Amino acid sequence: MDGTTLQGIRTALRGPVITAEDAAYDEARRAYNAMIDRRPAAVVRCRDAGDVRDAVTAVREAGLEIAVRGGAHSGPGLCLVDDGVTVDLSPMRAVRVDPVERTAQVAGGSVLADLDHAAHAFGLGVPAGIVSTTGVAGLTLGGGHGHLTRKYGLTADSLLSADVVLADGEFVTANERDHPDLFWALRGGGGNFGVVTSFTFGLHPVDTVLLGITLWPLDRIREVLRWYREFLPQAPNDVNGFFAELTVPPAPPFPEEIHGRKMCGVVWCVTGEPAGAEKALAAVDEPGPPGFRFTARMPYPVVQSMFDELMPAGLQWYWRGDFFDRITDEAVEVHAEYAQRLPTGLSTMHLYPVDGAAHQVAPGDTAWAYRDAVWSGIVAGIDPDPANAEAIRQWCVEYWEALHPHSMGGGYVNFMGTGESQGRVRATYRDHYDRLADVKRTYDPGNFFHANQNIAPSAPS
Repeated sequence: MDGTTLQGIRTALRGPVITAEDAAYDEARRAYNAMIDRRPAAVVRCRDAGDVRDAVTAVREAGLEIAVRGGAHSGPGLCLVDDGVTVDLSPMRAVRVDPVERTAQVAGGSVLADLDHAAHAFGLGVPAGIVSTTGVAGLTLGGGHGHLTRKYGLTADSLLSADVVLADGEFVTANERDHPDLFWALRGGGGNFGVVTSFTFGLHPVDTVLLGITLWPLDRIREVLRWYREFLPQAPNDVNGFFAELTVPPAPPFPEEIHGRKMCGVVWCVTGEPAGAEKALAAVDEPGPPGFRFTARMPYPVVQSMFDELMPAGLQWYWRGDFFDRITDEAVEVHAEYAQRLPTGLSTMHLYPVDGAAHQVAPGDTAWAYRDAVWSGIVAGIDPDPANAEAIRQWCVEYWEALHPHSMGGGYVNFMGTGESQGRVRATYRDHYDRLADVKRTYDPGNFFHANQNIAPSAPS
């Protein structure tokens, strides 16, 4: 970036513009995933939509690469680009709840903790994620699933409108009435179409929920998975539970005698009346009594934040995901093999349910292309030590490659890792891909926003 361009951006913006000469540079370019080490020419911290418009215009006119950072949880570090400019929305953290209309307006740099806290004060919430430090923007644009998905659908299903700065600097509001094609694409199409400076969500009743954790020894994984694959799709939508393989952390609520043990199990989140919630989990003894069982009623934001300390920024991450409409016997054997080979204490595999209310939205209503999926799976190699980076990458890739033939062919765009092919992007969007490419041609014909799991604009007809 030449000095004239840099000075022009600094003059135009209210927020700081951070370059390699500034003491804050290394902190500003730090990624959530410590495997990512990129050196942008500048990190532009925007304070409002006006800053975003000026930053986008300046970067485009200078012919520089652009990346966009919301909550900065991107596993492959798509919010950073070498020698380009990161438009950082992190100063834009604000939530305004209208409890009468049951809506929340959420600024583009907000994280789930901001939304959960503001909405919970009114007994309301949005189905979104399982880690409260996750950015609202990236989660929503990818579709978004979490503890409330079976009850209330995907995060994107609750989106009512979005304010967007386009590649040419124009500011538009997209909803069912205005720019409906863009609104359709934003609900699952990722960060391909512009910088979303504000989201408006419809809120749902949620207050205190039942958290459950049930764990079994790994030698029971076959029975547990076979029970889980039958039980959960038939359970009421109030019951959400994601399956996990894990090494038990040395922390509450786990007793000392199981610390460090490799186990499998389900993390439950059950809405509804207390008696009904307890009754819903009575079936967990069917594959054999769990080796560890914990249940407690908690405010929803507490459940949302319970994994935060286990997964701070700065760990080594390598992940890949797929969608599944069934858990085949062959897949059960793959899980049983690779669970025994968990390479580090934080490495894991999760199967998140994406059925229930998420299946009640028509396949063509949003860009999310897998309304027939029952689970969204992720294999994640995680560790704080850079020396283990290759070990966790190799375990993740081998596990995913063994499991992929039993999948639906595509995966959740937010679970795509580094170095995945364009074919994987196409598989993620199935027959929606061509429509998304047409929307891209309308709103970003030059593919200015391409630091993402990219959808190239279609050729002019």
